Amino acid sequence: MTTTVKTTLTRSRHDRVLGGVCAGLAERFGWKPKTVRILFVVSCLLPGPQLLAYLALWIIIPADRH
Repeated sequence: MTTTVKTTLTRSRHDRVLGGVCAGLAERFGWKPKTVRILFVVSCLLPGPQLLAYLALWIIIPADRH
């Protein structure tokens, strides 16, 4: 099984739960979307602006055209 890594960062349109940010990050780095989502939820238990970062990425990262 080969893993393909995208060269650009885009929000996923086909594997999205909320905004496609976690799935887009997973596609970009060759990870599984579920892993990125779990890491995000766990990081929300720690102090910091994780939710604001997610919202900013949702606004900044363009949607995938495919």
